Amino acid sequence: MNSRRNLLFRHLGLAVLSLLMIYPVFWWVGASLKSNQEMSLPNLFPTNPMWVNFSNGWYAIPGHSFTDFYWNNAQLELGILITTVISCSLVAFGFARLDFPLRNFWFSILMLTLMLPGQVTIIPQYALFHSFGWVNTYLPFIVPHALAGGSGGAFFVFLLVQFIRGIPKELDESAKMDGCSWFGVYWRIIIPLTKPALVTVLIYCFLWNWDDFFGHMLYINSVDKYTVGLALRMFNDSQSAQEWGQLLAMGLVSVIPSVIIFFLAQKHFVEGIATTGIKG
Repeated sequence: MNSRRNLLFRHLGLAVLSLLMIYPVFWWVGASLKSNQEMSLPNLFPTNPMWVNFSNGWYAIPGHSFTDFYWNNAQLELGILITTVISCSLVAFGFARLDFPLRNFWFSILMLTLMLPGQVTIIPQYALFHSFGWVNTYLPFIVPHALAGGSGGAFFVFLLVQFIRGIPKELDESAKMDGCSWFGVYWRIIIPLTKPALVTVLIYCFLWNWDDFFGHMLYINSVDKYTVGLALRMFNDSQSAQEWGQLLAMGLVSVIPSVIIFFLAQKHFVEGIATTGIKG
């Protein structure tokens, strides 16, 4: 009886904490349906929900709709995700399986970049990309990821290296005996077996780059190339009388892709983290 009572109190405590944690989300949903006059009222949800905030907010920016900005975000994310998976998996395969001079030294250098603050590289990177003529393009985001760099590149390589090291090398030797090249081993054996870790990399990469407001603001200057985060900032300046309900409605819509991606791939995400920790 005591154990059941303790278990009940524990679950009740967790339920209360969960409600406290999710309260800001409820407030956000309610505020997105309010008018400016109701925004300062203490009630969580409005008496007359203004669903029109979503439709008006979608077309609030003159000459553009949020469809354009979502399309820009999708193009950027697709380029980043494809290049990240290819480059990071190739680099991780090299460090985990190939034997080349100073392999441990170069891997240590790669890991040291994890401790390098991003603020230190902002100005040199901008100067470099500006000299290449890449400002106001998506290349400053895609090219570094194509070289296993960019935001989280070293972490993704480390994650995949730890996973690949847990795969028996006997599989590589059997494939080599059957005439497989090293690239064949990578493509036919390693890639299928690292699916949980690759899904984890994709989720992290998507979430980190979808919300990369500072990087997008730094390199993208044209409204035609704006992403959703930049569109929300411009939405703030596009009207003399700020419609807070429309802004909050578009902010709520902007996080939906991240939530959907996480919940759809949650099983693979947890599996990738757990198995990587075990194999490490």
